Amino acid sequence: MGERKPHRNGETSMNQAPDPAILALIPAYNEAAHIGAVVTATRGYLPVLVVDDGSTDATAAIATAAGAIVLSQRPNQGKGAALRLGFRQALATGYEAVITLDADGQHAPDDIPRFLECYRVTQADLIIGARDFGHIPPVRRLANILGRLSFSWAVGQPIPDNQSGYRLLSRRLLERALAGRETGYEFEVEMIVLCLEAGYRLEWVPIRTIYAHETSHIRPLPHVIHFTRLVWQTRRRMRRRGDNW
Repeated sequence: MGERKPHRNGETSMNQAPDPAILALIPAYNEAAHIGAVVTATRGYLPVLVVDDGSTDATAAIATAAGAIVLSQRPNQGKGAALRLGFRQALATGYEAVITLDADGQHAPDDIPRFLECYRVTQADLIIGARDFGHIPPVRRLANILGRLSFSWAVGQPIPDNQSGYRLLSRRLLERALAGRETGYEFEVEMIVLCLEAGYRLEWVPIRTIYAHETSHIRPLPHVIHFTRLVWQTRRRMRRRGDNW
């Protein structure tokens, strides 16, 4: 799995530093309808690892046929658990960073160069793809805006998009994220907290906002409850951090 794939723009010239070893990580649950196209497009830029989170359809077989390395966890354990399994694999095989993107087609693989360029320039430990909320369906837009405002309050600084799953994590943040406690979608929010607590650099890149007929695996009421809990926990953690400075 440590073998690297050249980017679409060809081999690195002798006058350029070699590209860092970066892995694309795609957590997937019952995404047989989309995973093949996502893996194929992503492999144009990076090697791909798919973590199949207890799917009951052909997600794993289709991802494998499209050229991804596939890890399976049984039973379904949640997105956070799937991401941590992928992080452990990336660390074990020597990758410098990981780009995570969703399996349902909402993240355009052609935006990967934006993350690579931002990482090259800034060496940020966490780079998050910020969506244009004007292109999100109204109900989801309201939920994301409220979540963004409350989480920004909790950490004491503006956070343009706290729930985007399209992001790049450095190796040292991957190591730190393994200590995270969340197993579901809230793990992506917890990553930001872990980054800020460590004093690591956080950056943002604009990404395309794609919404079609994807099926969300988020259960609204439990998600709101867990997110609210996480916001209050984050507020307390960040205040303690400030008191210790």
